Amino acid sequence: MKIFKFGGASVSSAPAIKNVAAILEMYPGKKVMVISAMGSTTNELELLARSYYKKDHKTDGILQRIKDYHSRVIEELGVEAGNLTQVNHLFSILDERLKKMPSLHFDYEYDQLVCFGELLSTAIVSAYLNQTGTKNKWIDVRDSLRTDDTYREATVDWKWSAMLVNNSFTFNGVDLYVTQGFIGSTTTNQTTTLGREGSDFTAAILANLLNAESVTIWKNVPGVLNADPTDFADTEKLEELSYKEAIELAYSGAKVIHPKTIKPLRNKNIPLFVRPFDFPEQAGTVIKEIDYQLDLVPVYILKKKQALITLSPDDFSFVGIDLLSEVFSFFKSNRIKVNLIQQSAIDLSLCVDEPEVGLESVVMELRKQFDVRYNTGLVLATIRFYNDESLAKMGRGREILMEQKSRRTVRMVLK
Repeated sequence: MKIFKFGGASVSSAPAIKNVAAILEMYPGKKVMVISAMGSTTNELELLARSYYKKDHKTDGILQRIKDYHSRVIEELGVEAGNLTQVNHLFSILDERLKKMPSLHFDYEYDQLVCFGELLSTAIVSAYLNQTGTKNKWIDVRDSLRTDDTYREATVDWKWSAMLVNNSFTFNGVDLYVTQGFIGSTTTNQTTTLGREGSDFTAAILANLLNAESVTIWKNVPGVLNADPTDFADTEKLEELSYKEAIELAYSGAKVIHPKTIKPLRNKNIPLFVRPFDFPEQAGTVIKEIDYQLDLVPVYILKKKQALITLSPDDFSFVGIDLLSEVFSFFKSNRIKVNLIQQSAIDLSLCVDEPEVGLESVVMELRKQFDVRYNTGLVLATIRFYNDESLAKMGRGREILMEQKSRRTVRMVLK
C-alpha cells in the first residue's frame, strides 16, 4: 500500500485534477490519497477567518469568491449534480458556521474555518474519480486523526490515532481512499490543524500507522532542488537525501517538505519520494536511510519574515542558563519560534519568526527586564554544504546582522 500526497497546485484546476486521475492509473494497487486545499484556497480561508473574527463587511465577498472558484472547477470537470451531495453539505455547514458569533479565541475560529479547504477539495476529487470509474472512498480524516487542542499547531495523539486510523482505512471492498491533509480533531470533535503546509505531515502519519510501502509527494518541481527556483536561478535536483539531511533542510525552512514529515517515516524506514506531477514518469528525489557520506552541491534556503531581537539584562548580569531558560519559556508561551541564537557575556540575540500581529506587545513585555533592540523584515539564509563561492554569493550586496558556522552549515541573518 502506498500513500500519495497531492498539494494545492496539483488540484488547482480541472486539467490538474484530470492529471491526478491519470497518475493514479499509472500506479495500480492499494493507495491512500492525501490532498491539500485547491490552489490558494487556504489563503482565502485565512482572509475569511480574519474577516469573520473582526466582524467586518468583507466576509460575504470572500466566501463568494471561494464558492465561485470551486463551482468553476466542478463545472469544468463535468461532475454531475447527483454526485455533489458531500460538497453541498460542506458549503451548508460553512454557511451556518459564519452565521454564528465568533468566540474570543482566534486560533480556534481559524481552525474551524480553514479546514474547509481540504474538505472541499477532497470531496470534489473523490466525486470526479467515482464518476469517471476510479472507485474510491472519501474519508473525513478528523474522525481518525486525534490531536490535542493546541489550535493551529496541534500535537498528534498517536495512541488514539493508531486505533482509529486502522479502523477506518481497512481496504475492505475498495483500493483507494481519498482524505485530507493538514487537519485533525480533539477528543471532543473540535477541528484542529497541524500547522501551515501540514499535509505532508499527515501523509507521513498515515504511512507510519498503516505501515505503508512508501510515500510520494507530488509537486510542481522535478524533485528536491538545491534552492527555491523562485529565489535562485540555475537550481540543481538532488537525486537522493538521507532522512537526517532532509530533516536539516526542512528545519532550516526548505519549503518542499514539512519539518515534521521525516520522523514518522524514519521510525518505520519508509522511503519518501518527491516527484513532479507534470512529468510523473520521472524519478524525482528519494529520501531514505543512507549509510554513506553524502557529498552534495551547496543547498540554499531562505526563511523570510524573520526578526532579530537582542536582549541585554538591565542589571548588567551575565547571560546564564537561568536567564536562557526564562527567555525561551517566554517565547514558547507566546508561540514564537526561535530559529537561531547567539550569546555573549551580557547580550542574547535571537532570530525568530515574526508574529502575525507584530512584535510590539512582545517587546513591551521584554523591556520590563531587558534593554531590547530589534529589526524586522529580515531573512534567515542557510547554506548546507557551503564553500567559499556560495558564501560570497549569499553575502553579496547584503548586510549580515548575525552569522554562525559549523562544519557543514552556515546561517546568516540578512537585511
